[in-house]
Amino acid sequence: MDILFGLILGGLITLAVSTFLKIKAQKKRVNAQSVILLDKIKKVYKFITVEGDFAEIYHYEDVKERFLKLISSTKKALVIVNAKAHVGFDFSKVKLEADTKHKTIIIHKFPQPEVLSIETNLNYYDKKDGMFNKFAAADLTELHNDAKKHIMDKIPESGLFSVAQKEALEAISLIENIVQTIGWTLNYEALKIEEPLKSKVLE
Repeated sequence: MDILFGLILGGLITLAVSTFLKIKAQKKRVNAQSVILLDKIKKVYKFITVEGDFAEIYHYEDVKERFLKLISSTKKALVIVNAKAHVGFDFSKVKLEADTKHKTIIIHKFPQPEVLSIETNLNYYDKKDGMFNKFAAADLTELHNDAKKHIMDKIPESGLFSVAQKEALEAISLIENIVQTIGWTLNYEALKIEEPLKSKVLE
């Protein structure tokens, strides 16, 4: 009888230990999965949803004065700026939480669309040097930066941000697809409902 009791007790202890180790391993695996998911989403980093083409005429003029401002020298150029602006979302700004118990990734905050990059191509017309005020390499660099800023100033009125806002669900769907690759779900119910999307989106 004592032997039988010992066998039963030993079996129960073995079962308890193996169950404990199994639960611990499962929890460790789930925690590891959540870390992998969050890393995957961060590695996507930037997601372009809209691109816009711009063609602008930019006038550049620089005046230098010499001899007590008695003589001035002007260098100027007419620049045609062709640019492509990419607008989308920076996923590094997404606020995420991993619910390991329910294997769910929760989005608490989604960023507003922003300019992710601008590609510019400048064509110079009517480029003229002044007598003692000539174009140098540094001037062309400054001119390129000024032209790029000129395009940046045009983007808000172009409607690209509004279009990108409407594509927010596409960006969220990308995150959802990443999450679903290892059997987790995405919860974005915390995001506010806004009129442009007529669904759960941006804050």
